Amino acid sequence: MQCSWKAVLLLALASIAIQYTAIRTFTAKSFHSCPIPSPVNCSLSQDADAADRLCDESPTFTYNLSRKTHVLILATTRSGSSFVGQLFNQHFDVFYLFEPLYHVQYTLIPKLTQSKSTTDRRVMLGASRDLLRSLYDCDLYFLENYIKPQPVNHTTDRLFRRGASKALCSPPVCEPLGAADLHLEEGDCVKKCGTLNLTLATESCREHGHVAIKTVRVPEVSDLRALVEDPRLNLKVIQLVRDPRGILASRSETFRDTYRLWRIWDGTGRKPYNLDVTQLTTVCEDFWNSVSTGLNRPPWLKGKYMLVRYEDLARNPMKKTEEIYDFLGIPMDSNVERWIQNNTRGDRSSSKHKYGTVRNSAATAEKWRFRLSYEIVAFTQRACQQVLAQLGYRAAGSEEELKNLSISLVEERDFLPFS
Repeated sequence: MQCSWKAVLLLALASIAIQYTAIRTFTAKSFHSCPIPSPVNCSLSQDADAADRLCDESPTFTYNLSRKTHVLILATTRSGSSFVGQLFNQHFDVFYLFEPLYHVQYTLIPKLTQSKSTTDRRVMLGASRDLLRSLYDCDLYFLENYIKPQPVNHTTDRLFRRGASKALCSPPVCEPLGAADLHLEEGDCVKKCGTLNLTLATESCREHGHVAIKTVRVPEVSDLRALVEDPRLNLKVIQLVRDPRGILASRSETFRDTYRLWRIWDGTGRKPYNLDVTQLTTVCEDFWNSVSTGLNRPPWLKGKYMLVRYEDLARNPMKKTEEIYDFLGIPMDSNVERWIQNNTRGDRSSSKHKYGTVRNSAATAEKWRFRLSYEIVAFTQRACQQVLAQLGYRAAGSEEELKNLSISLVEERDFLPFS
């Protein structure tokens, strides 16, 4: 049968309309998949309607069509990461989470800090990447797999240091009790806000323009390659480093039991025969490997990586913070500026506890020179010689030089990101 020209025209118009509709759907809606049934969300025996409702009600995996910026602060313990985290926590349009990978570690591998197992590290990293991917998609329900005891009706009082996240202590997650509660201190947040509703937290996350996460539980930037290359994310990594001598001094003071043998050496001048030197060398090895990757500028990190030395930030917090926000492409707001002004000029009494961020930042950065004996400093310089040179930290040749030199022990070096 021969088709008339009118029929052909109608078929062509119908085809164009169908393709247009498909393209509009493709670009306007998020890609998503129904979560794999698990004991947390559903069972395999649910009927089709229930499964459809689950897909409709559950958070979705979205392609980053809006180019929302996702930020990961990659650091190690006692390197100034809490301070850097606050530079994002104070921003009105950033949803900030403090160490969510804590729950992965203490659920899967409670003794990971003492473990040297490669298998343990792989397990931790695999689970961590999955959780980070979900959190950047504002799927906070995924955390329920790791919070113990299991949240009930998506509410919990066990989120690690919830109060360190301003978004989790503000509406809609927490209704303010009065004018005095608009800026809750970390300890007051849990008392006044009560249990955390993960549904409200998810809504808050989606209302913010950007998501920032701080972690000290990913050793190297190469461990994040799958996330950096994920087309659904616009992930940018801020790697924070600090002079290993400063890290050792801070850890010895903060984790007194764990670093007891270092303290004995520092106090007596005699190095214990059973000293665990990996508490130092692991930091230097991870820094060396990660920074080498970043500074080698592989294509997959192009425009995605910025190296920040804590000492540079401590010297010029406003200038360095502006550089960080320029790299991210996010306007820096007045809340961040105000926080920097109020929290980098404190005296010794300003910091209420060991994890506090109110302090004289420049003085804090070089305080290790007066805390560590020269014998330990010299040992650290030998053990971490490569990374000290790589990052531009000068070695002290004598005890007199150690005490007399100021923060100029750190060489000026340009670590601005590459585009």
